Amino acid sequence: MNKNIQEINDMIKYESTFVEDILSEMEKVIVGQRTMVERLLIGLFANGHVLIEGVPGLAKTLAVKTLAAAIRTTFRRIQFTPDLLPADILGTLIFDQKKQEVIPKRGPIFANLILADEINRAPAKVQSALLEAMQERQVTIGDTTYPLEEPFLVMATQNPIEQEGTYPLPEAQIDRFMLKIKVDYPSLPEETEIVRRHSRGKPIKTTPQAGPETILKARQLLGKIYMDEKIEHYIVSLVMATRNPQDFGLADMRPHIQYGASPRASLFLSQAARGHAFLRRRGYVAPEDVQAIALDVLRHRLILTYEAEAVEITQEEIVGKILEKVEIP
Repeated sequence: MNKNIQEINDMIKYESTFVEDILSEMEKVIVGQRTMVERLLIGLFANGHVLIEGVPGLAKTLAVKTLAAAIRTTFRRIQFTPDLLPADILGTLIFDQKKQEVIPKRGPIFANLILADEINRAPAKVQSALLEAMQERQVTIGDTTYPLEEPFLVMATQNPIEQEGTYPLPEAQIDRFMLKIKVDYPSLPEETEIVRRHSRGKPIKTTPQAGPETILKARQLLGKIYMDEKIEHYIVSLVMATRNPQDFGLADMRPHIQYGASPRASLFLSQAARGHAFLRRRGYVAPEDVQAIALDVLRHRLILTYEAEAVEITQEEIVGKILEKVEIP
């Protein structure tokens, strides 16, 4: 290994020790769901918002609340409902009678970690209210723009099976989520352990293991993780294959893809791969980091044709075939 890369690797191994502390603390509360927990941490370290999809009862909300408790940051939960207004999230201007002036009243968006619970239950104008905050890390109330305190992260949940009273997320908003995680049911041993823990009747306390300064430092460290040119080319090739699959020996996929992933996907895949390497306490990105995180970065960026829906081709299947076909460096 190159001497400089070895130095980076040693530094990351030393500086990332707190990650295991956070994981251990979360595992006191969350049984199983290791992939979901790791993806939440990748989003946190790589500065990317996370969308979590799964049926009710899979600890989606609990996982985000536990993460917030484990890192000593300000946390707000916003329950999205059909009657929610943009001002309920961002804040509004109110008239102070004593001072005889208009003053801003800040909404719950002004926190480090935001849990947008059941985000697809609010209409498009409310969902769109998050766009500026998610992209520019700022909020405009009246004529004034207010920066959001870092670290800032939106972690949203949605239910995939109950469609009555829900509103599809605008494509522009979906694209701002770095990762889309699909949560599955726990295994038999895991569910048995869940029942056992909850039968004790004692709440499990979560002790903070890191603060905002630790998270911000981790984000800086991610930028130092080495990524070879071959890995960069591999990432771009995966994204390009979603737009022009015929160029990568996947001509049969062309009729199923209406729109492929944008350049933002390449950026997010690069950041997320570094985040995955950081969790593995490595100072360099390996092909397996890209492969491990590619599905979560790409699945929500592919817009399929009616033909794909007719033959029940899913985004997951297409990304899987792309990963099989694109040459690994």
